[in-house]
Amino acid sequence: MNPECRRRREMDDARARLARTLVAYAFGVPEQDMESLTRRSAAVAFGRQVAMYLAHISFELSLSRVAIAFSRDRTTVSHACHLIEDRRDDPEFDARLDDLENVLRAAPAPAILGGEASS
Repeated sequence: MNPECRRRREMDDARARLARTLVAYAFGVPEQDMESLTRRSAAVAFGRQVAMYLAHISFELSLSRVAIAFSRDRTTVSHACHLIEDRRDDPEFDARLDDLENVLRAAPAPAILGGEASS
């Protein structure tokens, strides 16, 4: 993997971790369960779907890049994004996601390999 691709992958992975951590905190699900390659409980699966959606929307990552960062298939990420988008019809849920999006968008770019990364 060339250095630019490696750097982009590391940034995507860092952003996915940030989204998972934030969603785990906001939705009260164990962060380590969200990193699991298996589905886990419905609450964990839903939290993971929210995190994938937020990574896609907040960081403007393609579905393919989100899929790689979350170790999922692109179609799984697409399904998650559609599911979460449909849930945004609920005003309370929509407001909660707006708040989480704002937190992620305000986060500084991740520091990669000891250097500061740019967005």
